[in-house]
Amino acid sequence: MVSAKNIFPAKGDSLWLNVNLATMTEGNPYGMVKDGVLVVGGGKIVWLGQRVDLPADYKSRVEKTYDGQGGWITPGLVDCHTHLVYAGSRAREFELLLQGATYEEIARQGGGIRSTVAATREADEKTLLEQSAPRLEALMHEGATTVEVKSGYGLDLETELRMLRVARQLGEKYPVTVVPTYLGAHALPPEFEGRSDEYIDLVCNSVMPEVANQNLAVAVDVFCENIGFTPGQTEKVFQIAQKLGLAVKLHAEQLSDLNGAKLAARYGALSADHLEYVSEEGVQAMAAKGMVAVLLPGAFYFLRETKLPPVDLLRRHGVPIAIATDCNPGSSPTTSMLLILNMACTLFRMTPEEALAGITRNGAKALGLQDRIGTLEAGKDADFVLWDITEPAELAYRIGFNPLQQVVRQGSPISQSIYKPDINY
Repeated sequence: MVSAKNIFPAKGDSLWLNVNLATMTEGNPYGMVKDGVLVVGGGKIVWLGQRVDLPADYKSRVEKTYDGQGGWITPGLVDCHTHLVYAGSRAREFELLLQGATYEEIARQGGGIRSTVAATREADEKTLLEQSAPRLEALMHEGATTVEVKSGYGLDLETELRMLRVARQLGEKYPVTVVPTYLGAHALPPEFEGRSDEYIDLVCNSVMPEVANQNLAVAVDVFCENIGFTPGQTEKVFQIAQKLGLAVKLHAEQLSDLNGAKLAARYGALSADHLEYVSEEGVQAMAAKGMVAVLLPGAFYFLRETKLPPVDLLRRHGVPIAIATDCNPGSSPTTSMLLILNMACTLFRMTPEEALAGITRNGAKALGLQDRIGTLEAGKDADFVLWDITEPAELAYRIGFNPLQQVVRQGSPISQSIYKPDINY
């Protein structure tokens, strides 16, 4: 039994009976509670435990009782790494990849991120919102209640701010928590060809301060890579971000080892993401600072990468592993968190429990939100999902299968009609 003191209101909102709980707290597998009960009040979880331990007066004090019909409740899913606000398509580049071109070759020829930059710069705010909304809806239909959204396809002041405004509008128009991240140092825009230091100056001195002034992002990210930005340029971005009160995270060691994970650890980053080429020294630095490793099996699969991230090394050093869709047009065009669960198991040999922790408990920690979401515990936000499954492993086991029955966010069940709000201006 898990309970909270003095937070149950005079009259609660709802009580969920005839459910099994995968609390995702550490301890027994999945933190499971069989034949459980979950009580919600004021948008928070106020009590959960086995039915036999439910205080006698709770059932009479709630306004509504729900019968879960023997299903499983998990925390709301957390997609802690996405690039879902963008315009255009990169389907032609997919054909080139299949013909043998590498991601790096396409990028150096003006494709890749730059092609999306061109399309996104041309799109007005309404167009960006209309094109991005279906991607968010798809994530929500598979249980996402919290989604991180990065900018990075504008690479100038005007478009980066526009992308972040669209991210904020998505969070206002849909019943989902959107966590915005500024990723101005994503690629070098064509007008700064050969002048990467000058572009980093623009990011640090012009765009980042405006992002902070308008409260458009809570964190800053950098693509630290041979086709991206150097460790020295990354450090400069981190220094300004910290002065502005913005958290930092890093695309690190995806294509090579530039010691980005160690650099991110020095600045107390929330996470380092990708990490296929991270060294043991980098993993140790992450462990020492309590960082999260965010693994992105969709990109690994789509790019036909052969270098696996060192999952055993991360386990050995106790680094929490999150997984995410990396939803983006060039290297992971997926909006299926359930598919990512399966990929984490089949490609990275994670266990189903590790994978589910990766999109709940550890995904929340990667966003610095572990005190509010990610596990089912009294006092946390009542963000949870009811699934029609017989055991939690089924979420990772089946492919092309969505057993979602009900999403609850901040205590309120979400009807399917809410997934399609009016996004007209």
